Amino acid sequence: MDPDDRRRQILARAWTLFRERPYGEVSSTEIAAAAGVSRGLLNHYFGTKRELYLAAVAEMLSVPPVPVPEYVAGAGVRDRVCQSVDGWLELLERNQETWLAAMSTGGDPELERIVDQARERMVDHIIEVVGLGPVARSRPEVRGMLRGFSGLAEATSAEWLRRGRLTRRQVHVFLEEALVRLLEDIIPLVLGDAAR
Repeated sequence: MDPDDRRRQILARAWTLFRERPYGEVSSTEIAAAAGVSRGLLNHYFGTKRELYLAAVAEMLSVPPVPVPEYVAGAGVRDRVCQSVDGWLELLERNQETWLAAMSTGGDPELERIVDQARERMVDHIIEVVGLGPVARSRPEVRGMLRGFSGLAEATSAEWLRRGRLTRRQVHVFLEEALVRLLEDIIPLVLGDAAR
């Protein structure tokens, strides 16, 4: 098998196992067996189980929440936000264990870097979905407020997945309404009349 294909195969099997069970419950031997390779080959491609786990988390967090087309003038913001929120929640539901573990970085600088990059991509995605590119490039406050929303989305999603205090539907409504209000009311208020 081509080395890139072999690496993707190992990563896919590891990702499946890490989605099903917490990191500490998955062994390198088990990952190697699931991928149909020796443990030595697994180590050749990824070094350690931790490096493989970081690669799996980076892969999971790099998947776009939903394939929303580029912003088109006249497209409904609420519909686009609704699609994006639904994609976000679908991604989390499919990858619950891995996402929850990744969000609990435990001070691991490498994991924090991966999660921070994913947060920046989430903001990029929101900017694309709602067509805020020009404003976001000229006004850093917009990116700052959207990073704040990203933290809200993470915390609310954890209330659903970790604590069971909210249902998926409740999280969806909360995030959709919060983002629409942020876009329609709060960002223009913060930026002033010129932004309206």
